[in-house]
Parts: sequence; structure tokens; C-alpha cells
Amino acid sequence: MQQAEDFRSICDQLNDLLADLDDKDFARTTGFKGWSIDEILRHLHVWNRAALTSLQDPDGFGDFMKSVAASRGLNFRIFESEQTGDLSGRALLAAWREFYPELADAFRAVDPKQRVAWAGPSMSARSSITARLMETWSHAQAIYDELGADRSDSDAIANIVVLGLNTYGWTFINRSEEVPQPVPQLVMTMPSGVVRTFGEGSGDGAAGSERIEGSATEFCQVVTQCRNIGDTALTVTGPNATRWMDVAQCFAGPPQDPPPPGARAKNSA
Repeated sequence: MQQAEDFRSICDQLNDLLADLDDKDFARTTGFKGWSIDEILRHLHVWNRAALTSLQDPDGFGDFMKSVAASRGLNFRIFESEQTGDLSGRALLAAWREFYPELADAFRAVDPKQRVAWAGPSMSARSSITARLMETWSHAQAIYDELGADRSDSDAIANIVVLGLNTYGWTFINRSEEVPQPVPQLVMTMPSGVVRTFGEGSGDGAAGSERIEGSATEFCQVVTQCRNIGDTALTVTGPNATRWMDVAQCFAGPPQDPPPPGARAKNSA
């Protein structure tokens, strides 16, 4: 399953970024909800382990979700810290680094259509590992920003573009809004420079009436709420596309607003 290899490559890139950090660096606060680098890495590791459990041990995953539900009265970061035995810094990095190849190998070997349980409805194995890819890529953005590091994406982010498009309806349903039709067409310039079109277009005979065009990286930043649409150079045409980019959310959970303009950016120092 190619998505498993794409997940591995994005994890490898994050590992390269973190490889030379000192223990104290992992305590640095990022622009994502004030989470530290430690808290981001811990979050990724806990839910990577949960994804493997859902694939290999459905009963065990059910038990894990019961413990998640029981922790709701606590700070969820405390729960995730307990799940990792309070690992932090380079020890936490080593645990995450050792585990993610195991997760990639396990998903690469299964039928992409196999159903697996998750916090909400069940999903295909392909969707599950794609969600891990998206989570890793989007949370890593906060670390790149905090460290003032340049990011060089690969065309593996096409998986996030597809996920963003597939969750167009979810964004509106999650906010108790009608899903506006037609769905915008995406014309994305991939990191390689290749231009790809996603979606079938407006479907109403008015070519280009609903359209988003520009950098695939910037589109992924918007649908994962790493950036406000106002902080990108994306060209957005049509009321449906405009509303979508204002509130896009490709991840599960209650509706969340994107960061205000200028709130998330790479540190200059």
C-alpha cells in the first residue's frame, strides 16, 4: 500500500529534523495550541500505537478507547504522557522512531479495504494510515515553524490533498451547515512542479465557477488548519470554495476554527 510508504517517508523527514535536538529543545513551545515539541511527538506516538492496535487487536483497541473515555476529566496531555511512561526528549524521540517503521510495515502488508475501528466510525486500512500520514505532516508543521526550519515536501502530500477534498462535505456537516454544491475543483502545483487536477469541477456547465488553484502545500496547510487562507497565495474562486477555505477541517472531532491570519508562521530566528 503506497500510503504506508508515504507515511514512512514523512516520518523519516520529521526524524531528520529532530535528530540533532538536545533534550531541552523538546520543551520548546510551538504555535499549535501552546503544545511543546515533546507533546506533539508524544501525541503522534500514542495514536500511532493505537492505529496498530486497531489493525491487529480490535478488542485491545476497544479497551484503549475505554481508557480514553475515562480520561476526559483530565488534561488529555497528561493521559498521553501516562501512556508513554512519561518519556520525553531524546528518549521519546527514540521510542517514536523505533515504532513508526513497524506501523508502516504492518499497513503495507494488509488489504487496503480491510475495515479497522477508530474513535469514530470504522474506516478502511488505507484511510487509517492516510490519517496517520496527515496527522504527522500537519503536527510537524508546528515544529518546523518553531525551529525556523525550511520544509521540503514531496508529492506524497497528494494523499492530504485527496483527504482534504474527500472531507469537503464533512467540514459543513460538522458545523450543521448544508453542504454547498458543486464541490470546487482543485488545480494543484505539486512540490515536484507537476500540476494535477483533483475533483470533477463545478458540474454545472460553468467551467471554473468553483475552483481553488495554487500550491498543494498551501492547500494542505489550510485543510489541516496549519495556516489561515489569508496567509497563502491560493487563488479561490466561487462562494462554495471561499466558505470552504474559511472553515476547512480534514480531521475528525468537533468543529474547530483555523488560526487567525498571521498566527501560524515560521520563526525568523
